[in-house]
Amino acid sequence: MNIQRGNEQTSDHAPAPGPSAVAGAGVRFDNVQKSYDGETLVVDGLNLDIAPGEFLTMLGPSGSGKTTTLMMLAGFEPATHGEIFLNDQPINNVPPHKRGIGMVFQNYALFPHMTVAENLAFPLSVRNTPRAEIEAKVARALEMVELPDFGNRRPAQLSGGQQQRVAVARALVFDPALILMDEPLGALDKQLREQMQYEIKHIHANLGVTVVYVTHDQSEALTMADRICVFDKGIVQQLSTPDELYEKPANSFVAQFIGENNRLSGTVKEVSGDECRVDLDGGGTVTALAVNTDGPGSRATLSIRPERVVLAAQDGGSGRGDVPNRLSARVEELIYLGDHIRIRMTVAGRDDFVVKLRNDGTRCPLKAGDETAVGWLAADCRALDPIDD
Repeated sequence: MNIQRGNEQTSDHAPAPGPSAVAGAGVRFDNVQKSYDGETLVVDGLNLDIAPGEFLTMLGPSGSGKTTTLMMLAGFEPATHGEIFLNDQPINNVPPHKRGIGMVFQNYALFPHMTVAENLAFPLSVRNTPRAEIEAKVARALEMVELPDFGNRRPAQLSGGQQQRVAVARALVFDPALILMDEPLGALDKQLREQMQYEIKHIHANLGVTVVYVTHDQSEALTMADRICVFDKGIVQQLSTPDELYEKPANSFVAQFIGENNRLSGTVKEVSGDECRVDLDGGGTVTALAVNTDGPGSRATLSIRPERVVLAAQDGGSGRGDVPNRLSARVEELIYLGDHIRIRMTVAGRDDFVVKLRNDGTRCPLKAGDETAVGWLAADCRALDPIDD
């Protein structure tokens, strides 16, 4: 399988820092490896540049290496090989408390016996900050997370969302140039989690600090990040902006992990320019973009997003022009989801092919058991490295 390793990534899409009195810190991983047993590499040859002021999300399944990478940057885990730089200064031998990095954890890690104000004052007091300056910075941090009147409360008197805001404020109170967040919203319910995503995103935009954020939730990563670094088996599979990651996955793992994705397996019949013809295992031949294949005779997995599929009944009003890739389909299930209808179909021998039909207020013309046809543009279909079903 052809994959993009960390040393092939670039920072072409790194944004400029936002406005802030605190300049964001630049981070660089130079051929960093991590092994716990001396044999298996949990992080394999990571080369990654994070721009000052950037919000970078490390995304991947459990065991992919994303959290280990964050812990090495924080100083809680030593790198087995390679060097980590903060503002062009090597930090491998710098202890965690001297790196000047703010941390936010999933379990909040607030001191239960302290008030909110005392929790916020703690990282300042250990840095021997003058008392008057502590009071001013604590007040400013509480304003920043919209909890100005909560200084005298204890963590047990706060809701989960309020505790998480305090945890964010504590990470920001001493004006770090870099904030690390490890699954910080994992303990919150869906509605509060989504609200906190926007609040953290807005805080970052206002301050311009550098944020490195770890999550396994791909929708969270798409919502918050300037760029997303997708990990699998210790290797960076792709590093891109959210829209590029979704629209142009570099390999089958990324296509399957980011968003909902239809996949069809087949054999490459011919390649012409940037397109190829693929004979599907379940019957039929389609045209696709030749993104990550080994030429005629090789196996390929086709990736098509559900919202890019056109139903035969939509052809007249779709505005998409000619849809050359057309296959017969059988409707298996329809699920009403408010803004769209999710239609599960059997296409080319697969019964897990999904079409998302936008809810425009009219009645869906299909029902379970109907025979119809589906189609899509070659530009919306990517021929990638094969994966086992």
